Amino acid sequence: MRTRVKICGMTRVQDVRAACEAGADAIGLVFYPPSPRCLTHAQARALRDALPPFVTPVALFVDPSREQVEQVLEEVRPGALQFHGDEPPEFCERFGLPYLKACRIREGVDLLEYLRPYKGASGWLADAFVEAYGGVGETFDWSLVPHQRPRPLILSGGLTSDNVREAIRRVQPWGVDVSSGVESAKGIKDAAKIAAFMAEVRNADE
Repeated sequence: MRTRVKICGMTRVQDVRAACEAGADAIGLVFYPPSPRCLTHAQARALRDALPPFVTPVALFVDPSREQVEQVLEEVRPGALQFHGDEPPEFCERFGLPYLKACRIREGVDLLEYLRPYKGASGWLADAFVEAYGGVGETFDWSLVPHQRPRPLILSGGLTSDNVREAIRRVQPWGVDVSSGVESAKGIKDAAKIAAFMAEVRNADE
């Protein structure tokens, strides 16, 4: 099986192109205002328009309103959605697009119990629990991820070219999601780091 890769927190067209050239399967477009990687709709459209065929633009939200999501759907036209807050299943499923639901893991959090209501999700995403949401480079205890899971699992949280091979070996996820691990600054991706990350994913698969 080939591990799929999403590179999240894109802000520049040249970074989108570097990710696609390296073989990324998806890019993440952040619509969470406190994030330094948050995009305007015009910025997000420019990034989406730079994508070649078969690379999916994923719109990321944290506890958005219905109107916020609908505006992004109308003006940006992402291929999938990603919810990182406390959105209930009926909210996530109302927009008619494939979606990922994140669980921020720490001691005492049961990933399967938390995500079981989200049976309609295309995949479940396991991320590190931090006070800020996403892109801060924190890992978590991978042993907290159960090996038996009813939905495809995406592993996130502090992944870099130095640890992603071990992460894939131990967790065996469907895909991995990286943001700060391929950056030179918040929201600014580094083409060499992207290439190194992708190479280590492929090494893990082999």
